[in-house]
Amino acid sequence: MNILERFYNGDRMALSKIISFVENQSADYRKVLARLYPKTGKAYRVGFTGPPGAGKSTMVDKLTALLVNGQKSVGIIAVDPTSPFTGGALLGDRIRMQDLTNREGVFIRSMATRGSYGGLATTTKEVSLVMDAFGKDYVLIETVGVGQVELDVVNACDTTVVILVPESGDSVQAMKAGLMEIADVFVVNKSDREGARRIVTELEMILDIRRKQGEWEYPVVSAEAVNNKGIDVLLSKILQHRKFIMEHHHFERHRKEQIKAEIKKIVEMKIRDIVGEKVLVSLDLDEVTERVFQGQDDPYSVGEKIMSRISITNSG
Repeated sequence: MNILERFYNGDRMALSKIISFVENQSADYRKVLARLYPKTGKAYRVGFTGPPGAGKSTMVDKLTALLVNGQKSVGIIAVDPTSPFTGGALLGDRIRMQDLTNREGVFIRSMATRGSYGGLATTTKEVSLVMDAFGKDYVLIETVGVGQVELDVVNACDTTVVILVPESGDSVQAMKAGLMEIADVFVVNKSDREGARRIVTELEMILDIRRKQGEWEYPVVSAEAVNNKGIDVLLSKILQHRKFIMEHHHFERHRKEQIKAEIKKIVEMKIRDIVGEKVLVSLDLDEVTERVFQGQDDPYSVGEKIMSRISITNSG
């Protein structure tokens, strides 16, 4: 059997190898994705974001256990900072989610950001498609949580969960960070700590302005992930959101927008490849830079010349 046949037969080792192949953007990885794509579209993707130390990993861990107990198959993508030494994920999935590693139906993969911004790795979306093709019912994506606005998770997921804690500051800070715009469900984790009730109240007041009759309610869930409290409520809200967007056709529109964004991304990557491989290689950038510096040329005209070379190269 070749690796794709093993993959289609449910071989976890084949799944791991194909994920590595895609994550490393090895030669012809797009062709592999094209082969797998007809098998995708069944998995429901849920993203988890929030500030560092909010308990995202613990939340994903407990939620996965609940899904597995409900006979659901789950793939987990944990995006971590890049190690400066190996280039791989700085934190290991085995360290943070040890209870899940041997559970039937669970597959965990840590991914390094590798310089990517927005909370996800460069190929997170592609890896989620691989897990989808493998037959996972749910793909849970945990962002790196470095504190910046992690908007990429919206383009990779169907439901976005924002996790906050009393120590992360008030809800106004959440608004400034842009988290209010991307969340479908809010969770105030570590709700046994001082200040938790105040944050829940503030969030509810702000969200009351956003809520409209007949639209999604943007619920706020109080939880203690470590003590497994509120996880069942969170799951019920995720399922309610899934039902809501299906019934109101938001799911279909959102998936189409994701496909459109993916096509644009692929075209942009191909253009970068062409520029890097066929144009810049034959261009003496130092010489061009010197001409611009001396006032003999300008960067805008240089850019136009490069684009004309791309057209000539492709037409050949």
